[in-house]
Amino acid sequence: MKKMLAVVLTAALGCGLLSGCSGGSTGGGAQQAAQGGSSGGDSAAPAADPSAYEVTEPITIQWWHALEDQYSQTVSEIVEDFNNSQDLITVEATYIGSYSQTNEALVAANAAGTGLPAVTVANTPYVAEYGASGLTEDLTPYIQATGFEIDDFGKGMVDASSYGGKQVALPFLISTQIMYYNKDMADTEGITVPEKWEDMDSFLEAASIVNNGTTERFGTIIPGWDQWYFETFYLNQGVNIINEDNVSTDLGCDAAVGLVKKFREWVDKGYVNWTTMDSDASSNMRQAFIDKKAFSVVHTSSLYNTYVEKCDFEVGMAWLPGGDTKDQEIGGCVLLIPSKNDQATKNAAWQFLSYLCSKEVNMKWARETGYIPTRNSVLQTEEGVEFLKEKPAFQCIFDNLDLINPRIQHPGWNQLATIWKNYMLEMMVEDVDISTKLEDMVEEINEVLEDA
Repeated sequence: MKKMLAVVLTAALGCGLLSGCSGGSTGGGAQQAAQGGSSGGDSAAPAADPSAYEVTEPITIQWWHALEDQYSQTVSEIVEDFNNSQDLITVEATYIGSYSQTNEALVAANAAGTGLPAVTVANTPYVAEYGASGLTEDLTPYIQATGFEIDDFGKGMVDASSYGGKQVALPFLISTQIMYYNKDMADTEGITVPEKWEDMDSFLEAASIVNNGTTERFGTIIPGWDQWYFETFYLNQGVNIINEDNVSTDLGCDAAVGLVKKFREWVDKGYVNWTTMDSDASSNMRQAFIDKKAFSVVHTSSLYNTYVEKCDFEVGMAWLPGGDTKDQEIGGCVLLIPSKNDQATKNAAWQFLSYLCSKEVNMKWARETGYIPTRNSVLQTEEGVEFLKEKPAFQCIFDNLDLINPRIQHPGWNQLATIWKNYMLEMMVEDVDISTKLEDMVEEINEVLEDA
């Protein structure tokens, strides 16, 4: 059993994550284009000499993260353990906010040339943008000089944190999209989360409670604050978010129009709550699920522990309903070192970054959060097998690990995503002509892709 599980998981992480979505829907050409740039700042990376990366003087460094309050104890313990493990480096952890807020703060500090953290998290789609702009330090010589086991990560994870053939980040907290559902309700009412998109109508009708136009229980809630949560529905219907030419999108095609109209139909019927993009949207969605005002929610697997601890019912997890394919994407974040920092700061940052991505710390993150173990060697241990025993709901993720793909990498992705989710929110809550709005959206996105 243990041997078979280890072989399956290792193979899935090692090669499955590399595969693109069927029909080129992940924009494989876009990723290749994005990988063609360079990174590392204005000067060439130092030679792979171990002495060049030693920390010789006491130094205090900042780590920017996006881990919410439910992770504060784990963050404090890990930082304290690192600080106590050696005498020269003191790490101060700072919560910046969401991934988008962290991105804004990082870009602003990089432009100013001051106030940069030594280490920061970054949502996986930002890798290409940071790599293309030279914001990130090339970690390749650090890896070579210190013998860091980069190959112990799945190849897809390595690719997702690389740019232009250089390792500009390291995989950190990796997750995927998931549908949480109230298993007690499901068992009592005989409701099954569908595997296929075509069965969503009947599922939502059964899971929703709507009386006289007022929704007492939503069938599901879809986060409108991040297109990642509804992106795979498009990919699995054969929609190219970025076409192979890398300068246009297919988000105005018939399949994409059909998806938007179906989403709007469910919203109008009171089956689906399409959330806003305010700062409390995530916590409000979780609370609605906890209060049994939603049968299910689409969210990140990283919040599994949070849902289980807060709910007074059994929490189930299901793979998102698919179309011709049922591919999903890497979520979570990578760790990087800003290239404008001085070398002493970079050296201290590398030691801390290496520690955060070590096998032991990786499993602590996995046990105490909903993030997925990222190190292949961990999956071959008794601890890796025990992880699945402790969190059996993760079986649906492990069963589909080979369907979790790297995110689309393109220098214009952040702008594309912002335009997309803004238009989607407008089309879900305003009385607008969807076809006209999609034409406007596609025009804006194409301009962004061409400029990028």
